[in-house]
Amino acid sequence: MNIDRMEFMTWMERIMERFDILGEHFENAQKQKSAIDGEELLDSQDLFMMLKVSSRSLQRYRSSGKLPYYTISGKLYYKLSDVNQFIRDSFSAPLRKQIRTIPDK
Repeated sequence: MNIDRMEFMTWMERIMERFDILGEHFENAQKQKSAIDGEELLDSQDLFMMLKVSSRSLQRYRSSGKLPYYTISGKLYYKLSDVNQFIRDSFSAPLRKQIRTIPDK
């Protein structure tokens, strides 16, 4: 099968147009991510990757009330601001090393 340069270029332009359309659809889908009160919602999978924790750890944070969550149609969501606050609260003040002095004899 032999195609000439013009036919090839025409097909490539059509393919690139399709990629542009797909890119626009993808951008629109990203903009329409779940939100509540104008704030982005994250699902459990997002938190697993963000916090690098197991599902059990996430359940423990929810149960203890450390991490607020919302249930929408049976699926758990977390406000981005709540997650950021949880991270800030999880950090403890750095420990200072105590320097021991040897008493003079």
